[in-house]
Amino acid sequence: MSQFLNQDFLLDTSTARRLFHDVARDLPIVDYHNHLPPAEIAADRQWDNLGEMWLAHDHYKWRVMRWAGIEESRVTGAAGWREKFDAFAEAMPRAVLNPVHHWSHLEIWRYFGLDGTALSPKTADKVWQVSKEQLAMQSCSAQNLLRRMKVELVGTTDDPIDDLRHHAALQTCDIKVVPTFRPDKSVQVEATGFADYIAQLEAITHPIQSFDDLVAALIQRLDHFISHGCRAADHGISLLDAAEIPGAHALDAALKTARARQPVTPEQAASHRAALFDALGRAYATRGLVMQCHMNVVRNGSSRLLTTLGPDAGGDSPRDTDMAGPLNLLLDRLDRDDALPRMVLYGLDPARNPILAATAGTFQDGSVPGKIQPGAAWWFNDTLEGMEAQMRTLAQVGLLSTFLGMLTDSRSFLSFPRHEYFRRLACGMIGRWAEMGYMPSDQDTLDHLIRGVCYQNARDWFLDT
Repeated sequence: MSQFLNQDFLLDTSTARRLFHDVARDLPIVDYHNHLPPAEIAADRQWDNLGEMWLAHDHYKWRVMRWAGIEESRVTGAAGWREKFDAFAEAMPRAVLNPVHHWSHLEIWRYFGLDGTALSPKTADKVWQVSKEQLAMQSCSAQNLLRRMKVELVGTTDDPIDDLRHHAALQTCDIKVVPTFRPDKSVQVEATGFADYIAQLEAITHPIQSFDDLVAALIQRLDHFISHGCRAADHGISLLDAAEIPGAHALDAALKTARARQPVTPEQAASHRAALFDALGRAYATRGLVMQCHMNVVRNGSSRLLTTLGPDAGGDSPRDTDMAGPLNLLLDRLDRDDALPRMVLYGLDPARNPILAATAGTFQDGSVPGKIQPGAAWWFNDTLEGMEAQMRTLAQVGLLSTFLGMLTDSRSFLSFPRHEYFRRLACGMIGRWAEMGYMPSDQDTLDHLIRGVCYQNARDWFLDT
């Protein structure tokens, strides 16, 4: 019987073991999409305890705790950090095979030297005390935690109205911390807070009386982001639809209605979304930015959680509506005018993996390897089987060799062992395929593939630009 998370975890062939230990393990990390707070990086924050580090913002852990029967007061409620940590320790033995179980152990082992310790009520005191002692050291400050994992780039997720002062303060840091342009609030014309948001955008740009004014304001902010090192935009698209783009009069009317706090029709909302996707896509292309699209998620499905805790509380799930038609239409509008930026497409429904890969293939133009490509297995797909399925589909429908690889998509400074998790899986898969004769077993070919998927491709896109 193999030891839990042993040194050869997921490495079931000699080729896989060589690829991981000799090639992938010590590669630097380019984490091009995450939700780390730039203010905490700039302040080089330190934490008092592991409970706060783990449980203040992590809705993955909250879902596990609720599923294990932990009452909300010890998840997001008034309980203290030690009580919440103990509740998480109670949930851990019930979470076996969930990626949170693997990730959490890799984190306490890699950062705090607790190798071999399985978190449970029996070991909670030890884990709490050892981590608390080390968190008091400067080696566990925000920036030093990143350095320990050889993180070269952090791509944070930022709203167009953010002033980016923390990114400015980090310009001399040896770790490149860059903003990512996330204009979702300007897209969600049907949302309750849309009018207030546009007023905030207007206050830092210019009067917004038409749809063209809105686009110009967003592009003004986009150029501000670029001056602070921005390499990419990110669009959270809960519902991907295929609306036509109407004329200026109809777009202006919808904007005016929404700014007057009156309800817009579903058709107006869809047209607004499509028009902004198109206008911003063209802006990204002319500026050489990467456009990331996170698509088809049911947000805040639990009204109970939304009412009591707000968004991002762990009440989301995959959306199983059509993707192929709308995605092809949106990309074709840009492609026929040679205005398609480099794009990364993330889908939450694993049944759509072939659609994402095939659609990406439709819009390659030879200008750059993998110009349009499926992104890493996202959110509920970020499991061993989910990641393997995503990469297998990409390899068989497109080109795995151009894949940008892993990202944390996390709010936690301890989340970077997820790259190790991914690298082990990738080396295991590719080593197995080589030994089964599915691909040449030439060492240089295998090493180049692993180095690209685990590091170099992302570096080429987000650092060497």
